[in-house]
Amino acid sequence: MGFFSDFKASLMKGDVLSLATAVVIGGAFGKIVTSAVNDVIMPIIGLITGGIDFTQKYITLDGNTYENLEAAQKAGAAVITYGNLVQATINFVIIAFFVFVILRAAEKAKKKEEVVVAAPAGPTQEELLTQIRDLLKK
Repeated sequence: MGFFSDFKASLMKGDVLSLATAVVIGGAFGKIVTSAVNDVIMPIIGLITGGIDFTQKYITLDGNTYENLEAAQKAGAAVITYGNLVQATINFVIIAFFVFVILRAAEKAKKKEEVVVAAPAGPTQEELLTQIRDLLKK
């Protein structure tokens, strides 16, 4: 087989297609979680913390004070935007929680499938032959 036919065979395996599907769904799920964090959770946290917008939290490394993050960036100042790290960490925790819930549900479903009632064990071949012998003796 040639290189391209081997490559095509490799791509058509179920594992590669499953992985590609998982990547696409994971990307879409990431967007949903990002929206949930940005549009729902962070405003609630901002309300609880007195109106703090974490995306605007930064430290300038040049020692100057700027009105806001955009002004510091326009001025070309070196800026550490630690608020974005806080928000990314919250995103990660939420995604990890949902992945944990999904995996846990999958494991429970898998265990239910594995619990199959075994057929009652019948007599062994030797026991059957012994029974036939005893019946023939009578």
